[in-house]
Amino acid sequence: MDDQNKNLILATALSFLVILVWFVLFPPPEQAPVSEQTEISTTESGEVQTPNASGTGTVGEATAAAEETLPEAQAPRVQIDTPRLKGSLSLSGGRIDELFLKDYKTSIKEGAPIVELLSPVGSESAYYALYGWAPGAGVTGTDVPGPNTLWTLEQGETLSVDTPVTLAWDNDNGLTFRRTISVDENFMFSVTQSVENATQSEVGMAPYGILARHGIGEDGDLPDLKNFFILHEGVIGMADGTLAEVDYGDVRDFDIDPTERAQAEVYQVKEDGWIGFTDHYWMTTLIPEPGSAFKAAAKYDARRKIYQTETVLPTLTVAPGDTAEVTTRLFAGAKEWETIREYQSEGVQKFIDSIDWGWFFFLTKPIFWLLHNINALIGNMGWSIIGLTLIIKAILFPLAYKSYVSMAKMKELQPQMEALKEAAGDDRQKVQQGMMELYKKEKVNPAAGCLPILMQIPIFFSLYKVIFVTIELRQAPWFGPFQDLSAPDPTSIMNFFGWMPWAGPEPGTLMATVLIGILPLLLGISMWLQQKLNPAPTDATQAMIFAWMPWVFMFMLGSFASGLVVYWIANNTITFTQQYLIMRSQGYKPDVFGNIKSGFKRASKTGDK
Repeated sequence: MDDQNKNLILATALSFLVILVWFVLFPPPEQAPVSEQTEISTTESGEVQTPNASGTGTVGEATAAAEETLPEAQAPRVQIDTPRLKGSLSLSGGRIDELFLKDYKTSIKEGAPIVELLSPVGSESAYYALYGWAPGAGVTGTDVPGPNTLWTLEQGETLSVDTPVTLAWDNDNGLTFRRTISVDENFMFSVTQSVENATQSEVGMAPYGILARHGIGEDGDLPDLKNFFILHEGVIGMADGTLAEVDYGDVRDFDIDPTERAQAEVYQVKEDGWIGFTDHYWMTTLIPEPGSAFKAAAKYDARRKIYQTETVLPTLTVAPGDTAEVTTRLFAGAKEWETIREYQSEGVQKFIDSIDWGWFFFLTKPIFWLLHNINALIGNMGWSIIGLTLIIKAILFPLAYKSYVSMAKMKELQPQMEALKEAAGDDRQKVQQGMMELYKKEKVNPAAGCLPILMQIPIFFSLYKVIFVTIELRQAPWFGPFQDLSAPDPTSIMNFFGWMPWAGPEPGTLMATVLIGILPLLLGISMWLQQKLNPAPTDATQAMIFAWMPWVFMFMLGSFASGLVVYWIANNTITFTQQYLIMRSQGYKPDVFGNIKSGFKRASKTGDK
């Protein structure tokens, strides 16, 4: 076997091995099972752990129960209506607990409902934001509003971009609490909490914010999780420039003894930070004002199966006759790159890192930025992926040029290498020495052919991450049947590649893997044609590996996101064109059709044997 074939086999084996390992470790995500609804009583679910406002500000026992409670279904509500959000907040506890995203549907099917982000207590996997004050010096638990306190709507009717609402509660002991809530045109709420001290003594209390998610089942599972290794779902926070990511399973591990109150992971933030929950495409985040110190915590209550993140601000001292107030923000919406970047420019530190860029962030960030801007010009994500491929290939062209020139020269040296082998006979060391001298004399690098393949591997992985993680690719259409580039190819041999009106097999199933769609088939054909630029290896084993490789890759990548398969097809097509033209420029004319014919003849002879 000559060195050229050895290098090609080595590069092919390496790329095949890496993608095979990737496919095994990171299989395409399966649809989350639908969980049965679990009824939760108002009393149990309403008792949310709140911070202890002692001098240390540690996270501890809950405050006293609220004096006035109503079943959640009977509690008065204030409507939320903005260009991008709709829902309501409950006057029971003043919870922001019902929120829908107008711009996003649960699927591309006609009539699909819009995405529900927050849901009230009593619904499956309740999810809500709660604000309040933890009692300090001169204040008892009954002097501050609790998680079920019935507030009064003091000002406003519907919470919208132009009309904030103000809630009020008087504890009948000289303290009046107000909460003014406003919202912008996207996904950011501002919550201003104030307390007016009409008593004769000084009081102290600490403002806090809570995000709570109710799990279901014995293990406290959340029904909408992808549970996919490449994706982080769970607690996410930023503390003075340091990003923290904690999976839900690790949050559950904080609870050492289910009979005790939940243990917590506490982060001391000196100046800037935020904390919340992140899902695949959605996120809720508590954001104190930039420049303010606070303590952030993540914990799990095993008795009530509640995940919780908190921000606890320093204790405020309010003199008699004075009023104290503090403003914090709440992000509740889609992880859109442009929207989050805008909030970051407004002072939310490193908010763009709430998107899961992964370990290869130095590749995923620029790749996404480029893809996003191409799409802004073209307006179609499928063609944008092809445009991205063209730009990546143009950037890598100098490396590819050297590689293909080297491969062409290797072809020219083939007769001299064969002569060396015949002259040396069985002396392999002499053959190697002769070839090294020949490479040096002709200035040929036999390993150059491996570089383009090796360079494609991290780019492939990074683009896979971008397509899977970013919401901009979610339900992004291309043309015809390809209406969601983040999902596998919806066509199949079963429905004649989308020409028939019935659906193909369910993505992720064995049937879908076998009865592949048109995109995986084009992928296999493009790889096969790329091989035909060179004659098949004379060695039977090498020839068999090369012959099977395109079709193995075709089935392996068939269940990946269709946007990724589009990239790979475009990459193969451009690579074929580049290699053909460069070989022609170096005096070597690839006989593509001749290599195809010889391949069929060889296969026929093998079959006859």
